[in-house]
Amino acid sequence: MKTFLLDTNVLLHDPSCLSVFGNNKVVIPISVLDELDKHKTRPDDVGRNARAVARALDALRKDGSLSDGVKIGNTTIMVELNHSNFVPEALDPSKVDNKLLSTALGLMKDGENVIVVSKDITVRVKCDALKVNAEDYEKDKVAKEPDSIYSGIKTIYVSTDSINSLYTSSKVCLNHEANMNQYFVLKSELSESQSALVRYIGNCEFILCKDNKKDIYGIHARNVEQRAALDMLMNPDIKLVTIIGKAGSGKTLISLAAALQQVFQKNVYQRILVSRPIQPMGKDIGFLPGTAEEKLNPWMQPIYDNLELLMGLDYQMLGTYKEEGTIQVEPLTYIRGRSIPNSFMLVDEAQNLSLSEIKTIITRMGENSKIVLTGDIEQIDAPHLDFSNNGLSHVVEKFKEYDISGHITLRKGERSKLATLASEIL
Repeated sequence: MKTFLLDTNVLLHDPSCLSVFGNNKVVIPISVLDELDKHKTRPDDVGRNARAVARALDALRKDGSLSDGVKIGNTTIMVELNHSNFVPEALDPSKVDNKLLSTALGLMKDGENVIVVSKDITVRVKCDALKVNAEDYEKDKVAKEPDSIYSGIKTIYVSTDSINSLYTSSKVCLNHEANMNQYFVLKSELSESQSALVRYIGNCEFILCKDNKKDIYGIHARNVEQRAALDMLMNPDIKLVTIIGKAGSGKTLISLAAALQQVFQKNVYQRILVSRPIQPMGKDIGFLPGTAEEKLNPWMQPIYDNLELLMGLDYQMLGTYKEEGTIQVEPLTYIRGRSIPNSFMLVDEAQNLSLSEIKTIITRMGENSKIVLTGDIEQIDAPHLDFSNNGLSHVVEKFKEYDISGHITLRKGERSKLATLASEIL
């Protein structure tokens, strides 16, 4: 039997983690409980998770003493009170991380097979130096490498007759495994120049994505991935769209163009709601003066930049739309409890959202609404999130089989030659 020693960040990241360790023992040092107590009054997800863990441990007290061990299924949960004097002299014994390591060393002296579970890389490195087994929390990881995350588009070779049939009837039946709304570039086995972009609609049927020569609010696709993305964005039956792409791939711009087209020209939705998490890159600049709108302007400026570009720098019209409420640019902070009907919602930089945060956002969507999540999973600023456990990656992987959702990964940078080169070599 293994003994899993949990760091505070694991409990704050996933309050349900106590029940996922199988027929083993889970130990929570008393110092970790002290850390949880400091976070329980926070109004965000961290505070909610701290309170959820506290409630779960309190409920276990009804079944026995936590110092002796209480069962959740086959897992034994314990709170460790001892082993506080085993930290090496080189480490400061007053630091919480070092108290965790001291507990691990003490349990190892008792003959237990200890594994420290922490999302803190430094803690895992310290464990390695002390010859203590350590692991990241893996339950919430959806991929081992960024490239293994579902891309939403694939190239396959088919017969020339299949492509000819497709252009005749707009549909073709192929015996090829696919997810709902997955895109395929079909190329002729005889000539690669003969090709077509199709979308899988179920029952072995693939529908032709026509190359629309008309601009969408002044924007047209520059590559096949952007064509697929615009096809999804303009399809009201696809209620959830996820777009992953590196800087300059056009994910935000084409999403806003599709939103403006469907609200102001096609009247599919009544308003555009745009938001992004308030997560600084690097050092924060501290508190900002002014009203709530003035405080948010630096965070939302990338959105305004794209809107101004699409609207031909018509600041007066953009201001009118904002005053009328047909374009709303807001933070995600106060979205809990809202219901959002008849809206096209874009959440930019969604890679900085946790699974619970992104769940909260998607469950706000009401009737006749569409939500688009965009982000770059290789540029994450939120601590304890990476390419495989952030909320955006979870949505991509978990929704790929459903007909109301679609995903595309934009591979090619289109902002400028310089931006594309910087993304590749820096």
